[in-house]
Amino acid sequence: MQQQAEIILADNWKVRFFSIWTGQAFSLLGSALVQFALIWWLTKTTGSATVLATASLVGFIPQIILGPFAGALVDRWNRRWTMIVADGLIALATLALVGLFWTGAVEVWHIYILLFFRSAAGGFHWPAMQASTSLMVPKEQLSRVQGINQTLQGLLNIGSAPLGALLLSVLPMHSVLAIDIFTALLAILPLLLVTIPQPQRLLVDIQSTEQPTYWQDLRAGFRYVWSWPGLVMILGMATVINLLSAPAIALLPLLVTKHFGGEAIQLAGLESAFGIGMLTGGLILSVWGGFRRRVMTSMLGLMFLGVGMIGVGMAPASLFLLAVGMMFVIGVGSPITNGPLFAVVQDVVAPEMQGRVLGLIGSMAAAMTPVGLVIAGPLSDWLGVQSWFIIGGISTFLMGVSGFFIPAIMNLEEKNRPAQEMSVTLSAASQPVHQGD
Repeated sequence: MQQQAEIILADNWKVRFFSIWTGQAFSLLGSALVQFALIWWLTKTTGSATVLATASLVGFIPQIILGPFAGALVDRWNRRWTMIVADGLIALATLALVGLFWTGAVEVWHIYILLFFRSAAGGFHWPAMQASTSLMVPKEQLSRVQGINQTLQGLLNIGSAPLGALLLSVLPMHSVLAIDIFTALLAILPLLLVTIPQPQRLLVDIQSTEQPTYWQDLRAGFRYVWSWPGLVMILGMATVINLLSAPAIALLPLLVTKHFGGEAIQLAGLESAFGIGMLTGGLILSVWGGFRRRVMTSMLGLMFLGVGMIGVGMAPASLFLLAVGMMFVIGVGSPITNGPLFAVVQDVVAPEMQGRVLGLIGSMAAAMTPVGLVIAGPLSDWLGVQSWFIIGGISTFLMGVSGFFIPAIMNLEEKNRPAQEMSVTLSAASQPVHQGD
């Protein structure tokens, strides 16, 4: 029966998976347009840096707080319906905002609520989609699929802002927001038509038919991660990457004005170089697929990130084009680092645990963004904006190099792990088994 399922997966997986993926790609485009339009409206309406910072904060809070809890629910719920409900609720929230803009009754606090709500729904949708991918895509194709995902992100980075600006120049605000409702429906439609395999849940113990409670599931997820040293280290690396990279992007405007003496066109040049690099890196990964040992690909990507950040930080004020080239290198390194890491998690983490593990990764990564900004701001004021790029770049490069010499990381994908690492203990005296066999 299992062999037959694998044959069906091998024959049909592209049609089934990419039907869903295409709908989700349209939804991501709609979300990017909404994000740009709302931030631009806040900027033009208030001109307040505090308002913009608050908008960013309310978008991070749900991801930070809900991540592990949402992941446990994703592992308990039907993942296909989780995505359908999340997309539907986001569309309804956007519809309410369309009505407010259409009637002229919109206030800044309405924007905060929508951003908070979208982030909370996304906290359920993202781990559900990522965990479903591992059940729909052959394991040997996971890196390529992640490369395609990263390519899409690169395209959105390059095209969403200009497209959003063009649409705002020819359409009223409520019409631009309405596009997101249409793209959400495009995401929901294939989910209604295509089935997604659902992993079997675990029993409380081998003598019982009792299903674990939510809190037992939540504790089991933490135990699963902390008992696996290689996974803990990868989680730590993902956290550090976000800690170092998010402030670097946030500090780009200051780097342009204070160091290079540039204007908006120079900032656009750096951001475009990053987006083009990300697109290039995603294409490389989708075609190449990376090394057979995917962790090695990620470590190489980290080294690219480090070299790029160091290059941006050390570029003299008279060599702006060098900084542009190094931003391209950072963009290339980003998907080559992140894509294989997600593919590894999708491959080696037990399917019934992936919601919790991915939720924890998302939560810790999101938490590092405000932490990194708090650290980077004073440090950059003291030592100069370039210092963050240099310090962060050296740390990232050394992290990539050291990964090659840490057995727990290099052996993360090995299938012959000790039995005690593979089990998930829900109680001190018992080990769970799959429901059914």
